[in-house]
Amino acid sequence: MAAVPGSDPSCPDSSLESPLLPPSKETGWESGLGSRPQKLCIDDMLQQYCGEFGCWQLRHFILTSLAWALEAFHTMVVIFADQEPSWQCIKGSGSGCDEKVSSVCGLEPGSWEWKDGSGSSTVAQWGLVCADKYKVGLVQALFFCGCMIGAGVFGHLSDTKLGRKGSLTAVCILNAFFGCLTSLAPDYFTYLLLRFLTGFSTGGVGLCAFVLATEPIGPTKRGVAGMSTFYFFAIGIALLSGIAYIFPSWRALYVASSIPSILFLLLVIPFISESPRWYLVRGKIKEAMEIMRTIANANGHYLPDGVILALDDEANDASIDEESCKEPTVEKEAITGSLIDVIRSPITRFRLFLAVGINFTCSVVYYGLSLNSVNLGTNLYLNVLLNALAEMPAFTITALLLNKFGRKPLAVGTQWFSAIFCFMAIQMGNVGIWKEMRVFCAVMGIFGMAGTYNLLFIYTAELFPTVVRNAALGCATQAAQMGAILAPFVVLLGGGFPFVVFGVCGLIGGMLAYYLPETLNKPLFDTMTGMVEGEIAWGVA
Repeated sequence: MAAVPGSDPSCPDSSLESPLLPPSKETGWESGLGSRPQKLCIDDMLQQYCGEFGCWQLRHFILTSLAWALEAFHTMVVIFADQEPSWQCIKGSGSGCDEKVSSVCGLEPGSWEWKDGSGSSTVAQWGLVCADKYKVGLVQALFFCGCMIGAGVFGHLSDTKLGRKGSLTAVCILNAFFGCLTSLAPDYFTYLLLRFLTGFSTGGVGLCAFVLATEPIGPTKRGVAGMSTFYFFAIGIALLSGIAYIFPSWRALYVASSIPSILFLLLVIPFISESPRWYLVRGKIKEAMEIMRTIANANGHYLPDGVILALDDEANDASIDEESCKEPTVEKEAITGSLIDVIRSPITRFRLFLAVGINFTCSVVYYGLSLNSVNLGTNLYLNVLLNALAEMPAFTITALLLNKFGRKPLAVGTQWFSAIFCFMAIQMGNVGIWKEMRVFCAVMGIFGMAGTYNLLFIYTAELFPTVVRNAALGCATQAAQMGAILAPFVVLLGGGFPFVVFGVCGLIGGMLAYYLPETLNKPLFDTMTGMVEGEIAWGVA
């Protein structure tokens, strides 16, 4: 978009009071003899000059968040690919087959067949029933194990060598490759390995897309925008139900669910920018400033030449060396961080401990309640679609209340809301009206925990500085994957016991969130030093 100093009516962040002409270089903004450049951190520059959420951020946010739909495809495809299809007795089988029984385990071999053939699902393909039924759950467990490892690996790479955009590109390439390769799996163990590898790449999609989408957004708009990313995940699940309906064969379904990753690489990635925060902490001031000027121009604002980016500790430092005044866009030494740095600092160590615990308990409840309530005996495709749509009101309500009440009260409240309904479900039977009331309590439990799950990404990201943000977020994501691995085994216990576990997990998660600091309207810090100094200034430890 061309740089227009005046207002832009099509841009949500433009102002009618913008000057028709840029400020004169004689006003003192231009660095020169006797004047010093104004050093600002990214949040301050967005608020004062570029716009917090204008046309540029809106376009970049939508394009980047499309990756969440890809994660939904690769995560939830097993619902259809690994389903147990309908079966029927073979004509002439006699007394060896009875279609009134609920399972084929007691029937004579060769007396029954799958209605849609062996290619309808992996269960029919390799006979994953009866004694081998555990293998279906093993596939999903290993997928989440891959996600857990991938979240840590790509979380570190996105903070260091590859950057946010580079890591997102890498995981999408791997997803497309492993997804298509899964459709060619000749046996169960090859299929198991490929699902693990797909999980490894999928584990990095959400966290890379989330950080890349939200880092260029101003502090007062970042919370609502960050929570809106989960709409794309829910939409992805809803779209997957339609794709699965069109492609009933599990092999064709894996190809169809992997093609969007290829389209994303070709049609979306070229139009996504790297995070200016990553450029800044890597010492690439020139590249970071170019992006900030692009943001300002696209939003109908003007960024004076005398304003330059600086890290938190540099922007807060009144002393400015002469070399930085003369060459504000030279490359500086990259500032790096890792999970070790997070653990060394008392502030971030305590926050990481709490974030890991909350993500683990939240994931147990979220996935556990989903698995424990979706088996309603109705049309599978419609069932998945309705469950995806049911989560959206929770996202909307949480997003609307986020900037009014803050992150911490919502994190505590939504988890305890879910826990209350889980404890209520324990007291209800499984017959008559009480059965319907238990289903209602389960749905309300999912409603509350969906809001928590949505909130956790933005909350966790705001708790850590840029140099270690993805590493910390990756660690929290790994904890969530561990909870996802445990959830199916809790559901297998049956009866009211799963609700006891879910209620206790929700209660503990809310207690842990109580000890986290509030991050509403606070800046995203770039360095560990800047965060410590900033927290001292805010009076938060």
